[in-house]
Amino acid sequence: MSDRTADIEEIFSSVQGEGLLVGLRQIFLRFHACNLECSYCDTQNGCPEFCAVEATAGRRDFVQVKNPMTPEQVIAVIDTLLKACPGVHHSISLTGGEPLLHYETLLDWLPALRSRLPLYLETNGVLHTALRSLIHFIDYISMDIKIPSTSGHSELWECHLKFLKIAIQKNVYVKSVIGNSTERWEIVKACEVISSVDRNIPFVLQPVTLKNGKVGIEPLKALELQETASAYLSQVRIIPQTHKFVGQL
Repeated sequence: MSDRTADIEEIFSSVQGEGLLVGLRQIFLRFHACNLECSYCDTQNGCPEFCAVEATAGRRDFVQVKNPMTPEQVIAVIDTLLKACPGVHHSISLTGGEPLLHYETLLDWLPALRSRLPLYLETNGVLHTALRSLIHFIDYISMDIKIPSTSGHSELWECHLKFLKIAIQKNVYVKSVIGNSTERWEIVKACEVISSVDRNIPFVLQPVTLKNGKVGIEPLKALELQETASAYLSQVRIIPQTHKFVGQL
């Protein structure tokens, strides 16, 4: 197996709380670091000295493992979680941070990971060159389009388009975080990016979750944004971060 290592934040078993696979059980492999700093982000700064590893699937009995982790360590953890709950897990979620920052490591790790379960990539939808190098290993892609009002980023449209043109090779959906400050033109612009590739790509409007745990958008505002998007795309859904409501990580 490869000798490449990576700094991992967490490895644990839980339900997917966002997007089209919401409610399905996954093993989450959370990589450290991101290339963006979004207003709503909960990614920790600084390189983690330890990875929080769940000893028993879904039981939150975390132990600390020294970073960086080897592929043998990661596979051993995943195999333990799988053995504890046979047939329960749908896929492995490669999440972060931004997992594609580690694309060279992933190129070495993904064959072994995919031999266990299908692979689900959660990504900010910017690093299109990295995606191209490993797209053949990925089964599902949850891709963000960062809109300015919630993310604080305004110049990513072209990068998102290049990314989606590659991601369309797989089972992909797009999500954007929306809030009370989100404007109609932002949703139109996101829809233009998506529809220029395929108007049938599902688009999830994800209400921003505030620090107090409440949804940060008025219901009517969310419905109006959905109505705007539906003029361009065939599948537009409003799905909040459900794991926040049920106390999952």
